[in-house]
Amino acid sequence: MNNKEKFQRYAEMLRDWSGRINLVAPSTLNDIETRHFADCAQLADVLPTDAHIIDLGSGAGFPGVVLAILGWPVVCIESIGKKVAFLTALRDELKLDNMVIYHGRVENYIATLPRDKKIVFTARAFAPLIKILDYVGKTGYRLFLLKGREIPGEISVAKRKYKFDYELIPSKTGDGFIIIIQNCR
Repeated sequence: MNNKEKFQRYAEMLRDWSGRINLVAPSTLNDIETRHFADCAQLADVLPTDAHIIDLGSGAGFPGVVLAILGWPVVCIESIGKKVAFLTALRDELKLDNMVIYHGRVENYIATLPRDKKIVFTARAFAPLIKILDYVGKTGYRLFLLKGREIPGEISVAKRKYKFDYELIPSKTGDGFIIIIQNCR
């Protein structure tokens, strides 16, 4: 199965499973390719090619499954059993041998991380920036987050507790941003 076929099958499974469990807003199911796939795929332009991705709160697989289809090794962290079942079905159906699913909480997985400069964190629609930094800010790893237009306010709140360097890149698919964070302390 080539990548185009994988994305087609992913869209089919997302529509099917969304009828049974809450994966994405129903209003976005008519535009999965742009609203979800292209939005997540724009991370490919900024991620290091040798990155090992840890996707926080993977849910419906955004951006983790998209990046796994594009070839990155990905660990998808998800605490909700129904969403883990969806991710597992996707991994098996799309034959994504480069994707591992961790059924549990982010903070429990973070505690097991080895020191590896290739590790980066990704997230989309997971939590406010301050909460993400509470989880992973002190690990020393870079973050590549897909955030909405409210990100300037989230940065202001996070800067009250943390010091970090960041770059904001306007989204190519909507009015949000990619924020790249490093040197968090």
